[in-house]
Amino acid sequence: MQEKKLGKFFKNYVGKKSLFVNKSVLQASYMPNEINHRDEQIEQLASILAPTLRGDLPSNLFVYGKTGTGKTLTVKYVSEQLNKSAEEEKVLMEVVYLNCKLKKIADTEYRLVAQMARHFGKAIPPTGLPTDEVYNVFYKALDEEKKFVLIILDEIDQLVKKIGDELIYNLTRINSELKNSNVSLIGISNDLTFVNNLDPRVKSSLSEEEILFPPYNAIQIQDILRKRSKIAFQPKVIKEGVIEKCAAYAARDHGDARRALELLRVAGELAERKNNKIVKIEHLDSAENKIEKDRILELVRSQPKQFQITLYAIILKNSLQKEKVYTGEIYDYYKKICNEISLRPLTQRRVSDIIAELDMLGVINGRVLSKGRYGRTREISLSVPKFIEPKIIEILEENLEIERKNELF
Repeated sequence: MQEKKLGKFFKNYVGKKSLFVNKSVLQASYMPNEINHRDEQIEQLASILAPTLRGDLPSNLFVYGKTGTGKTLTVKYVSEQLNKSAEEEKVLMEVVYLNCKLKKIADTEYRLVAQMARHFGKAIPPTGLPTDEVYNVFYKALDEEKKFVLIILDEIDQLVKKIGDELIYNLTRINSELKNSNVSLIGISNDLTFVNNLDPRVKSSLSEEEILFPPYNAIQIQDILRKRSKIAFQPKVIKEGVIEKCAAYAARDHGDARRALELLRVAGELAERKNNKIVKIEHLDSAENKIEKDRILELVRSQPKQFQITLYAIILKNSLQKEKVYTGEIYDYYKKICNEISLRPLTQRRVSDIIAELDMLGVINGRVLSKGRYGRTREISLSVPKFIEPKIIEILEENLEIERKNELF
């Protein structure tokens, strides 16, 4: 019975006309033929990299701005155009793009250098070789013939957070090790203060040139959405007011065009699942709730174990205690949980730092209070919607292998 029912459902689904023409246009990986509202940044980037075509080495470059401001898109677009021009001018060029947020690529210095060596056809095992040897293989691969190599490290701040800035220092000094090739580095970061925290010798080498990507405003996001939606959807599918509200949502979130595109795509998917022929504002509102929930849950899943224990302590302490909750109380509860799962607790100062980082991520709200000569503390509350809390607890208990079976919980 179920088999027939499902077969009929899938057959009807295939025969049904989709609201979409080309859904990929609304995805982050899509590369448009023209990048809107980034002319100034494109010109800056092109002028910095252009010396390559004359055989000169361009400066290292640091590109920064908030999420969804077009940094990666613009860097990829300009580097692709540069590569095409290099081919026309018979200049040998290689572009190496690495997303440093991906664990399999950039969670250790070894893995990242090995990945770059593999780009040049060198077989490097996932582990086992001394890191110096992997560097040597990479350097030899770079220097096999005269060429220009552009290394793009996206989310470079995540890389430094994981493994420190020694790798960046080595890459910015790489040309002194090469005889034939020249290497330039582009670092892309969502963290506007990232460079300030680098070792001064790394900072001076990496940020020889800097380009800031400001947030898009609501009008610019509307324009981007309209142009993409014409390619993505069937004609007259988007109801009046949807684009405007979608842009307003994104402008509120620091001008994040990527989020606006995702919102519009998910709204279209939700409308299609309900067999609606028009994407309405109600679909957009549902998409906003769904994306926010997915974002928070993914954030919780991706946190290190000590972050998860701290968050777990905050959630349970808030649920058990009707009065306001403070840092010291959270730390006492955190230590009990560490003891329960046989994990050595961090110092209270380090847990306070984790609480501050969870506050920055928007998972909690930590209001700093002065206690005069007794120092400062934080009044801590959750910032996530109430309906998500049970799912967060479920994720944390699964990851931490906790069973609430005694008086502690």
